[in-house]
Amino acid sequence: MSVKAKKHLGQHFLEDETIAEQIADSLSLSGYKNVLEIGPGMGVLTKYLLKKATTTYVIEIDTESVEYLQANYLNLAQRIIEKDFLKYDLNEVFKGEPLAIIGNFPYNISTQIVFKTLAMRDQIPEFSGMFQKEVAQRICSKEGSKVYGILSVLTQAFYDAEYLFTVPPSVFNPPPKVDSGVLRLTRKENYSLPCDEALFFKVVKAGFQQRRKTLRNSLKTFNLSDNLKANLIFGKRPEQLSVLEFIELTTLIQNDIV
Repeated sequence: MSVKAKKHLGQHFLEDETIAEQIADSLSLSGYKNVLEIGPGMGVLTKYLLKKATTTYVIEIDTESVEYLQANYLNLAQRIIEKDFLKYDLNEVFKGEPLAIIGNFPYNISTQIVFKTLAMRDQIPEFSGMFQKEVAQRICSKEGSKVYGILSVLTQAFYDAEYLFTVPPSVFNPPPKVDSGVLRLTRKENYSLPCDEALFFKVVKAGFQQRRKTLRNSLKTFNLSDNLKANLIFGKRPEQLSVLEFIELTTLIQNDIV
């Protein structure tokens, strides 16, 4: 029995055992005992996670994949969550305990997976996974890069992001039309920002929504004082600012609004 890949779920099953083992090995397994794999499919990555000294859970929306895992991974059967990761409250299982996220993520929801991880960052010290290559590169890119954007800044505010390696289409069934990239996110020791975090998210998103304009123009909706807008930082475009400079910018805006 095998599982047929479903296009509407964005399924591309990894068939290369070496790559699966490399992804499993990318987690440090330090400071937590639970690992949650998103979209395990037929378990090529799962079997390597089960060999480690952790408690592995999987979350899978595809009923056929769930039936396959239940039949072939008997020691996992009680830790299969048949739910949509994006809609599921993970604390129904994890009760506030820390966990690592890992997976060969469906391309169509991969950025949403990152945003949910950011929202749950208090519980997620580590994250490893496979994305479409350009998305993985965007998450890990630095200021000055053409692909540096909202996802880069928001992720790197809380996590150290490392691009690990590239994966060709040929190792998947069916092969995707693009290369894939594996990355690792390691939560920063001090992952609370020294500014209003909700405002930080708004400033970053507003800045990049008009990325070709200077911040003086793209942040007009904040109704900032002329005195503040005279600051040299407002003459820059968003991709020129590092994460630390976005934090500085948010602090300036926060003080101006008050």
